[in-house]
Amino acid sequence: MTVTTPDPTLDRYLNGDYAEKNPDWDSGDSPWKAGKIAQILRDHSIRPQRIAEVGCGSGAVLVALRSAFPEAAMEGYDIAPDAQRFWPESRKAGIAFTLGDYLELDTPVPDALLIVDVLEHLGNPWEFLARLKSRAKLIVCHIPLDLSASSVLREKPLLLVRDKVGHLHYFTKTLAVSLLEESGYEVIEARYTNASLDAPQLSLKTRLAGLLRRVVYALNKDLGVRLLGGETLMVLARPRSGD
Repeated sequence: MTVTTPDPTLDRYLNGDYAEKNPDWDSGDSPWKAGKIAQILRDHSIRPQRIAEVGCGSGAVLVALRSAFPEAAMEGYDIAPDAQRFWPESRKAGIAFTLGDYLELDTPVPDALLIVDVLEHLGNPWEFLARLKSRAKLIVCHIPLDLSASSVLREKPLLLVRDKVGHLHYFTKTLAVSLLEESGYEVIEARYTNASLDAPQLSLKTRLAGLLRRVVYALNKDLGVRLLGGETLMVLARPRSGD
C-alpha cells in the first residue's frame, strides 16, 4: 500500500531523500531506545500482549524490544518504501511489517503503540495524534528535545537536524507534554532518557560537553536541559476519556 498525501513534508520519506541521507535509518541507537521503552512500561507494570510501532523505519527498535516482551505480537508500520529493505531480517524475530499509513488501515488496536522519533517530523503532529486516539490504548513516545538556549544561539544544530533527519518541530519537555495534552491525551509520565550522557554513538564533542551537563543537571535538571540541550524525552500517555 502506498500513501497519497498532499503533505509535502512527507515527500522526503517517499522519494528516497531520507534514505540517502540516513542509509542505516538511524538504527544504531535502537537497542538503547528499546531499553528505555521497556523500562517505562515495566515501571508502570504494563505487560502488553500486542505492540505496534508507527513510523518503525528499519524495525530495529521492535527487534531489540523482543527480548523484553517475548510473547507479545509485534507489528511495524511505515510509509517509506526504502524501509522495506531492512524488514526481511527483522521478520526473523517474529515481527510483522506493513508498508502503509497506520491510520488508514483496519488492524487490531494494540495494547501499546510506539511513536519513536516521529512527531517532530510531521507537518501537523496535533492532527496525527488526535486521529490516533481511536487506534491506541496507550502510547509511548520518544521525542528529541532539540530546543534549548544553546541550540537557539548557535542555530546550526537546529538547521542540521532539519536538513539531515527532517525535524520540523523543536521541543522542550514542557512543549512536548503540551502537544500531547492539547491533542487529547493524559500524560502518565514524562521522563528524561539521559541521552546526552549514556546514549551510544555519542561524538567526542558531545561526551566532553557531557561533563558540564552533569554538573548543571545535578543542580537543576529541567533548567539544565533548557540551557544546554542534548536530551530526549520518553512519554507514556493514554487517550483522555470523554474527549
